[in-house]
Order: sequence, then C-alpha cells, then structure tokens
Amino acid sequence: MRIAINCRSFLRKQYTGIGRYAYHLVKSLGEIDPRNQYELYVRKGVFSFNKKIPRFPSKNFISRVDWFGRGPEKILKNIDVFHIPSPGPMQVPGGAKAVVTVHDIIFKAFPESHTPETIEAGEWEFDEIRKKADKIICCSVNTANDLKKYFQVPDRRIAVIYQGVDQSDFRPLNSDEKVLAGKELVRRGIEDPFILSVGTIEPRKNLVNSIKAFGILRAQKKFSGDLVVIGRKGWMREDVSALIEKLGLKRNIVFLGYVPDRELRYFYATAEAFIFPSFYEGFGFPIVEAFACGAPVVTSDRSSCSEIAGDAALTVDPSSPDAIAGAVGRILHDRDLQRVLREKGFERASRFDFHTTAEETLKVYEEVGRS
Repeated sequence: MRIAINCRSFLRKQYTGIGRYAYHLVKSLGEIDPRNQYELYVRKGVFSFNKKIPRFPSKNFISRVDWFGRGPEKILKNIDVFHIPSPGPMQVPGGAKAVVTVHDIIFKAFPESHTPETIEAGEWEFDEIRKKADKIICCSVNTANDLKKYFQVPDRRIAVIYQGVDQSDFRPLNSDEKVLAGKELVRRGIEDPFILSVGTIEPRKNLVNSIKAFGILRAQKKFSGDLVVIGRKGWMREDVSALIEKLGLKRNIVFLGYVPDRELRYFYATAEAFIFPSFYEGFGFPIVEAFACGAPVVTSDRSSCSEIAGDAALTVDPSSPDAIAGAVGRILHDRDLQRVLREKGFERASRFDFHTTAEETLKVYEEVGRS
C-alpha cells in the first residue's frame, strides 16, 4: 500500500500532545512496518524557517513538500490511504481512503473554553469528518462516546486506539540523573519540595482549583513547599494572577512556561505529587507521563482522565478544591500510599506504548485499504 500522513502538527520545534502523538506514530510505524510505502505530506512555505521537514531513517518513508500550498490532492499521487492525525481540512488525494484521528470534542463537551467563532468552525470541521472519513480513530473510549453522542457516528466507522509515551523520554531517574535534575531545578529557582501541575493555562485545565487546593494545604500547614506550573500561556491568565494575589501565594507558585521533555521528566520524577484535575481531556498525556516517571498522581474523575488513570491515581471531583487538597494531602503524608501509587503508575504506563499504537493504526490502514 501507499500510505500518506499529514505532518502539519509536528513541523515546529515545540509541539503539544497532538504533535507528540503524530511524531511518535510516524516514528513507530517506521520501526514496525518495512513493507508499505509512506509519504509524509509537509506544507511549508519557502520562507517558513520555523518549520522543519521531518526526517526518518526508514527507507520506505519519504517527505513530499508542498512549497506553494497547492494541497495534498496536487502533491500526492496514487495514494491508497491518507491519514490526517488531527482534525483539519478534509483535503484527500483522489482515490485515497481517509483516516482521521480525533483527540477530543472539547468544543461540544466543554464549550466555555471556546469562542462562538471556534465553535462554529468546529461544527463545520466535524461535519466534514463525519461525511468524508472512512475511519475515525479516537484516542479514548470517552472521545469515541462523545463522537457518537454529538455527531451520530456509528461504531463501525470508529476505532479506539490509545496513545502512548516514549519510554526513552519519560522514565524514572537513575542516581546520576538525580544529580542533574537537582542542578536543573536549582537553576530554575526551585529548591524546596514541590507539587507539580502540567498543562496549558486555560479554563478546562482547571488551574484555578489547583491553586485553591494548594492554598488550602498551605493554610492547614500540610505542605510548606511550592507549586510548580509547567505549560504554555493560554487564556484565563488574569483570573489566575488575581487569585494568586488574593491568596498571598505569589512567592510560592512558580510558572515555568514550556519545558522540553528531557527537563520535564526531571520535574515529574522529583515532584511530591502531580495534580491534574482537568475538567475535560480527550486522552491526558500528562497522566501517563507522570506515571512513567514515578510521580504519585491526583486527577479528575471526569472525561477520559479516570479511564486513562485506572486505579493508579487518586481521582477527585475537579470542581472541589477541598477534594483536590484532601487527595494531595493523603499522598504527602502516607508513604505506603506513595509507594503503591508509584508501583501501579509504572504498571499502568507500560500499557500505553507507541509501538502498540502504531500496530493498531496499521490494522486500520489495512482495513480501509482493502475496502
């Protein structure tokens, strides 16, 4: 088969969960499938120096660069399957079957995180997917259920394929790495024990209630360290800043912005606890990353968070700062619980492997390619 994959989500140096998924899917397909021919569609302007053309060592992978925005229909020829790894324009080469990965339906399930314009765009985009995709890959049962609920897509057109974590990026620290991690944390101004939060600063990530829970722990003298927040600045920053001022926590909360995976691992592996009480996730990469690095996790009982976490985390009502603080407090003061959560976390993380993601995705390609 000739399989083409749209690589738009990982052309920039810094990419989020969707870009990480697409990159590792392509990398893992190259490691497990020497038989099929892969063409990587890259839309890149001549002067787009902030985008890079992906290179993979597998001989059956080549890049097709669209320098002038002509579209996949003009650049890709004789393609059997075209995979769009995240919702976008349904520009499919003539004669090819279309596979689309849907990561979440946030604009429907949590509309307060979107503007009327982005909701309208999402409605149009997903209507196109519903009409034109031969198979839709969902990254969780929760996302599949949302797709059926909001867009009436039948089961036969859906495949649930969990995503993974790269175990070379996210794993426990050895003794030498612990020394490096300590130096990196000090370089960034973190010397005390800390609780970790990872995620873009936007309403559904629920940083406000994480901060309130942190304030409760400090007020009850159950924790005297810092809250470290890693993630790009989205929106809702003004509310967060006002809350921090109100609670008098300005000296105790450290915002680091984007952190590369190699350094992010240091924070997961040395945090006293990782909190991720998101209101809505399609998958929840940080949960699995934290598991893989050995962090005890508190997460939400909503959307896919509890599905991905299983029994390896404490799950709470994300709308309750008291519940979040109570769960974190249990971890901080119960070493047996810390040990149990770490052990269960390592076992749980081992189930989310990109080679498995690639193998199951290849089965989808073969299924639609034969139909």
